[in-house]
Amino acid sequence: MLTGAWEAALKEEFSKPYYHELYRFVRNEYVTRTVYPPSDKIFHAFDATPLERVKVVILGQDPYHEAHQAEGLSFSVPDGVPVPPSLRNIYQEIHDDLGIQIPSSGHLERWATQGVFLLNTVLTVRAHQANSHQGKGWETFTDAVIKVINEQDRPIVFLLWGRPAQNKSVMLTNPKHLVLKAPHPSPLSAYRGFFGCRHFSRCNAFLTERGVVPIEW
Repeated sequence: MLTGAWEAALKEEFSKPYYHELYRFVRNEYVTRTVYPPSDKIFHAFDATPLERVKVVILGQDPYHEAHQAEGLSFSVPDGVPVPPSLRNIYQEIHDDLGIQIPSSGHLERWATQGVFLLNTVLTVRAHQANSHQGKGWETFTDAVIKVINEQDRPIVFLLWGRPAQNKSVMLTNPKHLVLKAPHPSPLSAYRGFFGCRHFSRCNAFLTERGVVPIEW
């Protein structure tokens, strides 16, 4: 469960009918199916990046659905797990944009602890079945999360890659924030404009101009 400012900001969601149905569904899935991430990692993004520390939001869709990959942070995999293709392309763009050496690890906790909130819009998935927990209530919950972040009275950068993430931009109405859009970094679309988007340097320039410590990507 959530703690701290996240819990305070989202506590009303937990009493709504949709969340009770979602909770029952997810609990049953973990009992009867193989589901990712491990149940203690469902809210990992919230634990790793407290609300008051959020500087950047990167939206993913649903977790990785193969064994040992999902760990509750969008695009991230544990140390020792091969870097997935989309994350490889993210690393390539960071290298091209900022000249940073491409890491061998796909574990993104180092971003999360700096204030990069790595949120999937759906927080659980059945093994080997992409999108299998879509439409069960997670989207309603994560929309509420996005609205809470939008209401924060400080500059925050939203990196929206691909159409599903970009569809959330209608909720981002706070003029203090920066919203950057690009195609998804997957191999299917990265060459359509993700490569060369320079989101990482643009993000850091925006934060620096407003007196916020930039991200060490």
